[in-house]
Amino acid sequence: MLQEQITTALKTAMKAKDTLALEALRAVKSELLLLQTSGQQKDVSEQELLKVLQKLVKQRKDSAAIFSEQGRSDLAEPELAQAKIISQFLPAAMSDQEIEALIDRILEETGARSMADMGRVMGMANKAAAGRAQSAVLAQKIKAKLTQQ
Repeated sequence: MLQEQITTALKTAMKAKDTLALEALRAVKSELLLLQTSGQQKDVSEQELLKVLQKLVKQRKDSAAIFSEQGRSDLAEPELAQAKIISQFLPAAMSDQEIEALIDRILEETGARSMADMGRVMGMANKAAAGRAQSAVLAQKIKAKLTQQ
């Protein structure tokens, strides 16, 4: 289970006194704890955990981009390193060809032809991608396909 892998990695980072990994993994554990205590549920599903991990990676990459724009590579590098540490728990990303094939299949199954169908197609694509593709990328490709037709 993914939560157990994260806990094991956290323990390993503690023993190795790896402060960068500790900071990244503690952020993950903190988000999970917030998710568990904010709702009625005690267990977090794998799908929800993947969303949390993706969010944390995106936050770090966005921060690194801002720091880089400001010429602060001393702050950008740790953010990118943390993003890399958190990314190791995410499934392998889908290739562009896999994303295109997935969208084509969903469009064919649903018979979607216009932007009015965007929400329905997006929901199905996000569910089928299961954390292996960013929502923004899916939305961009779906929109392009629906406006072509």
